[in-house]
Amino acid sequence: MNLVNDLLGQLSGAPVQQVSQQLGVDPGTAESAIQAALPMLIGALGQNAQQPQGAEALFGALQNDHQGLDIGSVLGAVLGGGNSSAGLSPQAGMAAAAAPAILGHIFGGKQQAAEQTLGSATGLNSPQTRMLMQILAPIVMAYLAKRFFGGQQAASPTQLQSVLGQEQEQIRQQPGAGGLLGSLLDQDGDGQLGIGDALSAASRFLKS
Repeated sequence: MNLVNDLLGQLSGAPVQQVSQQLGVDPGTAESAIQAALPMLIGALGQNAQQPQGAEALFGALQNDHQGLDIGSVLGAVLGGGNSSAGLSPQAGMAAAAAPAILGHIFGGKQQAAEQTLGSATGLNSPQTRMLMQILAPIVMAYLAKRFFGGQQAASPTQLQSVLGQEQEQIRQQPGAGGLLGSLLDQDGDGQLGIGDALSAASRFLKS
């Protein structure tokens, strides 16, 4: 099972209901929007990780700042505004509060373009689109950390680069999701997100 489909499965049901309430839309619209947004986020991470320094920085961020988090806690913290009350861990609250910074690292100067691309595809307005991406960004990071550090086999930046690269290729071959990601990546014709060294400091994922 690929990463996007696996994460979509984990967000089905109650999480979609919670997101729909936060966005002020019906559950069907929320689910469709999540289905469009996740490939963009994971595909963009895959693009960034193709550069060795990007893979190393992302690996460090996942290991240091997101390891041990579960999706439910992060979702609860995001929907709760980033506070760690109601039994949520401080780390989950930090991840939620860092959502805007995480998006900045993922998309760099193309964050606004990513939001516009997603809004055009889903029918969400600009505040809804931004909110959805801020909900999903820390969830994606928590999911990847659990995927790579939750097993017995030692993970590495090279392994992360390989898995995300394969995932990005799969996304780009899909008619809907691939078109959205391709449109974002190729807006300036070079196939790059243009983030430069946006991932150069892994510790800034949760400290920006």
